Amino acid sequence: MSTHSAEICWKRESESFAYDHYNRGHDWKFDAGVVVPGSAAPAYKGDTDRVDPEEAFVASLSSCHMLTFLAIAARKRLVVDAYEDHAVGHLDKNPQGKLAVTSVDLHPKVTFAPGVEVDAATLKKMHHDAHEHCFIANSVKSLVIVHSK
Repeated sequence: MSTHSAEICWKRESESFAYDHYNRGHDWKFDAGVVVPGSAAPAYKGDTDRVDPEEAFVASLSSCHMLTFLAIAARKRLVVDAYEDHAVGHLDKNPQGKLAVTSVDLHPKVTFAPGVEVDAATLKKMHHDAHEHCFIANSVKSLVIVHSK
């Protein structure tokens, strides 16, 4: 159906390649020349001013859920004026004892256009359907929990 690619570029900048010394900073290069500075999480010697893979994973789930939700709302002719989410991923040991993002909590806040009334049951179903059809959520093993308001 489609392919999606990213180029990851890293080059050693330190004299030593010991675990505590080598640089974690690298670049993620995407279509149209977009470059995102990446690194390990600060807890793993990464740079605080760069995006780490765990954050990107959480953002990817949140973004996909939002885009799917907006598509559902548009098809229902329910105009959305704003959508915000505070997504939180939890790094923990999985059943095999390995570190993994074991769950992601989404906390979307949807603002519909003036005059658009959406009851709680409809909103909940829209979020449920968005989760069911989100490409990223369908691609991962982590539990994804949506806390809609």
